[in-house]
Amino acid sequence: MVLNQYREIRITQQIQFKMFVEQPILIHFQSNGIMRQRFLLLCILLFPCFNPLFAQKTFPDQCLGQWKGMMYIYSRSKLVDSVLVRFTAAPTDKPDAWTWKTEYISEKLPMVKDYVLRVKDAAKGRYVTDEGDGIELAEYVFGNKMYSVFETGGILLTSSYELRGSELIFEVTSGEKLEATNEEVTNYSTNNLQRVVLRREK
Repeated sequence: MVLNQYREIRITQQIQFKMFVEQPILIHFQSNGIMRQRFLLLCILLFPCFNPLFAQKTFPDQCLGQWKGMMYIYSRSKLVDSVLVRFTAAPTDKPDAWTWKTEYISEKLPMVKDYVLRVKDAAKGRYVTDEGDGIELAEYVFGNKMYSVFETGGILLTSSYELRGSELIFEVTSGEKLEATNEEVTNYSTNNLQRVVLRREK
């Protein structure tokens, strides 16, 4: 009887050992199958990134066309004026440059800012707005928005273009350096805001 019990124990131990050895192998093959499936799925998802036909358009290319809207001008939180604005983004004869033109349609003070937007480093989302006469403003694209921060004559200005659905929102703020209250922080006011919601005409 003791011998039979010993044999049963040995058989049980052998079965457990076999399961212990074979289970990782089974899991290994299952894991490899899962890994292969994941690899194929990853290739499918990444395929558009490497295929020029599916390449995502640059921010300037998404802005191509003629846009129009009413710009509202605020000073110290109060609406002080408004002007009709037409904005045109168009390709040039260079693949890395676009016409970036803003027309202020006003009887009192009509103005045209006919600039060129150029690529500085596409991989880093860096662009430059060339205003002419050697004046260039650094631009940075994050997703569907382009930002610029610069200072002139002691005035700090920010500008941004944001694509939001079928609208292109253009904003400019300006302010001055405030009196220092801490050696580690420099604050600037936001005294003025120009904002226009542009809608594509063509």
